[in-house]
Amino acid sequence: MQVAINVADNSHEKYAQAVCNMIEEAAKLRGTGIAKRKPEYIRKKIRKGNAVIALAAEKVVGFCYIESWEGQKFVANSGLIVHPDYRKTGLARNIKSKIFELSRKKFPESRIFGITTSLAVMKINSGLGYQPVTFSELTMDETFWKGCESCTNYDILLRTSRKMCLCTGMVCNPAKHNGVTGKKEKMSGSWKQFKKFLKTHGNHFPLKNTLYPKISKILNR
Repeated sequence: MQVAINVADNSHEKYAQAVCNMIEEAAKLRGTGIAKRKPEYIRKKIRKGNAVIALAAEKVVGFCYIESWEGQKFVANSGLIVHPDYRKTGLARNIKSKIFELSRKKFPESRIFGITTSLAVMKINSGLGYQPVTFSELTMDETFWKGCESCTNYDILLRTSRKMCLCTGMVCNPAKHNGVTGKKEKMSGSWKQFKKFLKTHGNHFPLKNTLYPKISKILNR
């Protein structure tokens, strides 16, 4: 079935609960790395035009939204979610590209960042021009970090004084990257650089290596 990816508008508010349900189910399945959101929070993002939605007929199958911090100095593309039936189809990459394009249009001077435990998202981000960074290079806005409270790993973030967690921080400076994911050679090069980063800094991720076998495989290749 054909999937339409568009900037969400008021007509899409009715899908807020379904989006929250997908996020919650994904959090249960992975057991980590996904902050839960309430329907009203999702509706606010939709009303402001700060979200992208993927629909297969009248069924929501993907979603992502924009958050801004520190007077729009930082922008995050958050809450990327894809329905289980549509994973590994390229939909996540297409949604990510669309929200990245929207972010650059609405916040052209902002640094776009994200934190994630998903290896697939890390790969997509690398293709868009994101670079892995330490948490000290992310926004210091307390409201952003408060959003991590619903994650099952929040205690780790507290224990490390917000210096690290199971998530990997990534930042893109729009002035240096065009965010085009269509060129396979660019994605391949960016992903190789990211894997090199993980290998070089593997001693900084003992906890991640233990809990995430996929990352361990990369480091041991």
